[in-house]
Amino acid sequence: MASLHHFSDRLHAAIRAKGTPALVGIDPRLKSLPAPVRDAATGPTELDRAADAFERFGKGLIDAVADLVPAVKPQSAFFEELGPPGVAALSRIIVHARAAGLIVVLDAKRGDIGSTAGAYARGLLGGAEPERPDLADALTVNPFLGADTLEPFVSVAKERGAGLYVLCKTSNPGSGAFQGVTQDGRSVTQRVAAEIDRLSQETVGEGGYGIVGAVVGATYPAELAELRAAMPSAPLLVPGYGSQGGTAADVAGAFDGAGLGALVNSSRAVNFAFAAEPYAAEFGPTRWQQASAAAARAMVDDLKAATS
Repeated sequence: MASLHHFSDRLHAAIRAKGTPALVGIDPRLKSLPAPVRDAATGPTELDRAADAFERFGKGLIDAVADLVPAVKPQSAFFEELGPPGVAALSRIIVHARAAGLIVVLDAKRGDIGSTAGAYARGLLGGAEPERPDLADALTVNPFLGADTLEPFVSVAKERGAGLYVLCKTSNPGSGAFQGVTQDGRSVTQRVAAEIDRLSQETVGEGGYGIVGAVVGATYPAELAELRAAMPSAPLLVPGYGSQGGTAADVAGAFDGAGLGALVNSSRAVNFAFAAEPYAAEFGPTRWQQASAAAARAMVDDLKAATS
């Protein structure tokens, strides 16, 4: 039986329950939100109204997809941009997602040394049984400052039953400028992958995966397959599917033989499905939640066809 405390065991239980590794990002952009959401927002200042719109949208999106996917990924940057009202809205969205039984991966890409890294971890990671329900199950982490800076995050994650996704090979077109630099026959990506593999091997749960995973983009399918082999016990977070051009076939290499080991993210294509065909004509902005649900369902079916 999988441990109810260990992150990867909990994650894979959720993936099995929903029958999909699909992850929906929560990436609100004010001008892109459906008009009914923007029009309903209230607050004394422009920032307050924007934060209220983000909260209404985030909670509505969670309600639309909670029965379809195992996890959501709020993008912290969009909320932080709004200052305290935005951060408060993000906290309430995380509470809402966790209450809906979803795994919450907070995309904040934190990274720092020593006690500062520990403070980030304690302030953002809740894990299995959080004292604060506004803390996430997992966090994206930047390893650029060195391997030692990952240790405080790992320590807190182990203690709390949380997970980490370390940037390894990101989906953006310019990722190779730094990540592809090679010395002594190994690229930066490969060196980061080796450290992730070590940490994941040290934290393996009953299901064979550790709590330290890697962010590897769908836009580089050959490297994705190579990195899956190089980090056999690391859970993968795979961005780049959908709007960034990655396909279901591109992500197939992220999974083990049982169809586990990865979450595949889609944000814009689900968030703003109401504004794009074929959903715009059928649903439009007044039925935006139904459009998001339909787009999420299409993603689930697409991934199943390519990875089963």
